[in-house]
Amino acid sequence: MQAVYHAIGYLGSPLPEVPFNPERGVILNEEGRVIDAEGTVLPGVYATGWIKRGPVGLIGATKSDALETINHLLEDRTALADPDFPEPSAIESLLEEKGVEYTTWDGWLDLDEYEQSLGQSSHDAEGNPRERVKVVDRDEMLSVSRRGVHARS
Repeated sequence: MQAVYHAIGYLGSPLPEVPFNPERGVILNEEGRVIDAEGTVLPGVYATGWIKRGPVGLIGATKSDALETINHLLEDRTALADPDFPEPSAIESLLEEKGVEYTTWDGWLDLDEYEQSLGQSSHDAEGNPRERVKVVDRDEMLSVSRRGVHARS
């Protein structure tokens, strides 16, 4: 079996106050630690995935990139500032206050279940039901994951 993966046209977008290379579409970083234009590390700011390297590599490369970033985060943890609002609900409140659509772990589980149900009604080349059909449209992902079924036991 063969597979073809493509990432044509991907270009990351800048974030306010985060150093960015517009030509490469990546956040300026050194092994995942975000740096300014002079190469100085910005404490507590990290990048991973394609925003770190650009659209390069497959899942294995992305996983090792993430591990590199996480290792630096762990090395830096004692020097990181304590959050003003450490309770987990503060993150959701901030996102809601800023109008950012997000999902929770329960929402991801809902999306996972939905993708698997789509797979049952779709078949591979041999006529077998697919394990899942991946939802790639962001609006559809958010819609499914935010349907309000986030109260799991």
